[in-house]
Amino acid sequence: MEGCSRCGGEVFYTRRYSGESLCSNCFSVSIVEKTRKTISKYGMIRHGERVGVAVSGGKDSLSLLDVLHRLSDRHGSQLVAISVDEGVAGYREEALEHARSAATQLGVEHLTVSYKDLFGFSLDEALNWKEERDVSSCSFCGVFRRRAIDEAAERAKVSVVATAHNLDDYVQTFIMNLLHGDVARLGWLDPVHADDSFAIRRVKPFMEIYEEEVALFAFHSGVPFQSVSCPYMHEGLRTEVRDYLDRMEATHPGIKNVLLGSSLDVISRYADAGRKASVPCSDCGRPSSSGLCNVCRMKARIKQHINYTG
Repeated sequence: MEGCSRCGGEVFYTRRYSGESLCSNCFSVSIVEKTRKTISKYGMIRHGERVGVAVSGGKDSLSLLDVLHRLSDRHGSQLVAISVDEGVAGYREEALEHARSAATQLGVEHLTVSYKDLFGFSLDEALNWKEERDVSSCSFCGVFRRRAIDEAAERAKVSVVATAHNLDDYVQTFIMNLLHGDVARLGWLDPVHADDSFAIRRVKPFMEIYEEEVALFAFHSGVPFQSVSCPYMHEGLRTEVRDYLDRMEATHPGIKNVLLGSSLDVISRYADAGRKASVPCSDCGRPSSSGLCNVCRMKARIKQHINYTG
C-alpha cells in the first residue's frame, strides 16, 4: 500500500475525488493551505482587518476559528469570535460553552448576543406555533440569525464576518435557491462581491472544502464535537438536498466539486441582481426590498402570536 502522496507517511485520508492520499499532518496542513488560497482567490480578508468569526460552537465554526487563528499573523488580522444564543433549551448551552472555551484557549476576544435580548423572544418561543406556520423552523431561524450576527459584528466593530459554510453548504444553498425559484438571490452567494452593499462583508473561507474534510480536521485537531443535535434541523428542504448530494458523491466522486464550479459560473451572472437597489425598512431602518425587512415582518407575526396565546 502506497503512503502519503506528499511525504510518504502512513495514510490518514484519501480524497476520492482527486486520488490524493495524505497522512494526518499533511491532511491538516492541506486544509489550512486550501483555506488560505480561497481567501486569497476571492479577496475575502484584507491585510490588517478586524475579522469577526461566527462561532456557533459546532465542529465547522470551531475549526474555522482554529484555521483563521493559524493564518492571522500572515494576514495581520485581529479576530473576534461572535456567537449567537438562539434560545434552544437543552441544545445551545453545550455549544456556547465550546465556543467560549475555544476563544479563551486561543486568546481571542469573544462576544455573544441572544435572540431574547435582540428580539424579545427565544427561538423556542418563536416556534411555539408550529401548526400555524407556513415556513420551516430553519427559515425562521436563518432570518433572525443573520440579523443577530450583523448586530454582533457592529458591536465588535469588525469590517468582515467569516462564517464556516463549507462546500456542501454552498452547493446545497445553490440547489435550494433553484428549487424555491429564488434565482435573483443567487447573487448573494457571489464570493467575490460578498454582501458588498453593506458596511460589513460576509465571507466563507471554507467554501471550497468538503464537509467531510472539515469534520476530519476537527477530529485530528481535537476540536470538541457537540453531543446534542438541534431539534429543528430536519424540518427544512436542506436535509433532503444534503442526502441526495451525498448519495451522488458516493457514486460519482467529485460531483460536488463539479457542482461548485457550475454554481459559481451561474452565480457570477446574477451578482448584480443579488445587489439590487433597496429602501430602508420602515421599522428598523436596515436595507429591505419592500419597505419592511424580513426580520421585522417575522418579528411582528411572532409577537402577535405570543401576545395572543400568553
